[in-house]
Formats: sequence, structure tokens, C-alpha cells
Amino acid sequence: MTNGASLTAARITAAVARLFLDHGNACIREFTVRTGRRADLMVLGPKRDITIIEVKSSRQDFTSDQKWQEYIEWADRFYFAVAEDFPRDILPGPDICGIIITDGFDCHIVQEAPVSKLAGTRRTHLVTRLAHVAMRRLEWAAQDNPDNAKADDRAEE
Repeated sequence: MTNGASLTAARITAAVARLFLDHGNACIREFTVRTGRRADLMVLGPKRDITIIEVKSSRQDFTSDQKWQEYIEWADRFYFAVAEDFPRDILPGPDICGIIITDGFDCHIVQEAPVSKLAGTRRTHLVTRLAHVAMRRLEWAAQDNPDNAKADDRAEE
């Protein structure tokens, strides 16, 4: 990997999405959970396992935003994705989250996320919402209306 200085959140997100896609998962960016918070990347595995990735592009980005703690209860696994030169010592330990580092292309999981299995009803709710939001986004994109590609993500919880 090369020097990750100045990687944008968009490049980190794209690289991490490719990592999960390459392993047979489905991904959706900017997914709103019931609390109204938007997860940077929501991943659905082939066995209906749910992973949330919170992207942090700088120390300031991490220290100014503590909403990530609300995501843990909405996933089986929770990861931070950061550039390889990010100060990882400020991130929570392995009992709370996993860590993925990237140079904007290649990614490495340097700390596995602990597994905390979701309740069946919450999993069903999330999988249904993921399908609903993904289908709406695809249809809006097919309608050639990019302003509405993320419209109404929060419809009917």
C-alpha cells in the first residue's frame, strides 16, 4: 500500500465497498437506520449477516463525531475504515470494533470486529429496509433523476 495521506471519505468508502463486494457481499452507502442516523456503508452478507462500516478520513473527523456508537446495535459487526496513515491508537479496541485500513485501492482488515448477533426481528426489519431502499435507488437512477436517487430513504420504518 502507498501513502494514504489526504484520502477522501469517498475514496475510502469505494475501496472498502470493493473489498466486501469481492467477498460476495452486497453494499449500500448512506443507509439510514431507525434512529435517523446514516451509516456510511451497510453490508449484507450471503447469510443475512449485517456489517456497518463508519468511514473516518481524519483525526478531526473521528473526534468531532461520536454518532458511530449508535450503529453498534444495528449490526452483527461494526468496523471503522481509515486511511493507512490514520492514527489508529485513537480508535476503540477490538472488544468494540474492527478496523480496516486502505490506500484508496487495496484494503486490509487489521482488527477483526467482534460479533454481536442481531435479534431476528431486527435483522428481518433491516434486510427488508435494505431491499426497499436499494430498489428505490435503482428505480430513481433508471428514471434518470439523480437528485432523487436517495429520496425517501426514511420512508415507512
